[in-house]
Amino acid sequence: MRILIADDHDLLRDTLVLFLEGEGDIETCSAANFDDAMKKITSEGPFDLVLLDLNMPGMNGLEGLSKAMEFDGGQRVALISGQATREIAEKVLEAGAAGFVPKTLPAKSLVNAVKFMAMGEQYAPIDFMTAVEEEEVNPLAEKLTKRELQVLKGLTEGKANKEIARDLDLQEPTVKLHIKTLYRKINASNRTQAALIAREAGLF
Repeated sequence: MRILIADDHDLLRDTLVLFLEGEGDIETCSAANFDDAMKKITSEGPFDLVLLDLNMPGMNGLEGLSKAMEFDGGQRVALISGQATREIAEKVLEAGAAGFVPKTLPAKSLVNAVKFMAMGEQYAPIDFMTAVEEEEVNPLAEKLTKRELQVLKGLTEGKANKEIARDLDLQEPTVKLHIKTLYRKINASNRTQAALIAREAGLF
């Protein structure tokens, strides 16, 4: 069984190589970035599995996954990541990848996952895929009603009251009232300041 591991974190890459080769029936090859991985596929392939780090140089996110899967006549490619969300994991699997492996997996589970994928199966950790993601609530957003947030978004886009009223299907005096209230809630004295506060808080 031959595996190519591409990851720019030396420690993680070397640890993975060590664990996999310790299994006895796995031969590994490694690369530190996407371009090197592609060269290794050409010069040292074929591989039963190519394991790519989502955030390493040259990957460009899921674009790298697609390229690798089609490269040199096609590969079985899986993604490994320490930061990816469940949404990204789902896209990876929908794209037909061999699997998605979070770096948080214990070493033994990681080795088993790699073997599983190299044998032609698709892998996704159940715990990761079914975990309820905690939605981060912006502290500034918590102070405002849904309507006030919509009005504030209009302000950050530089829209006049009339435009905001039209977009939200409101009367202009109602928009003015919302603006007045949200100014008070976020400590802004004018439109520019309100827009600036919203942007600095990462609201829009």
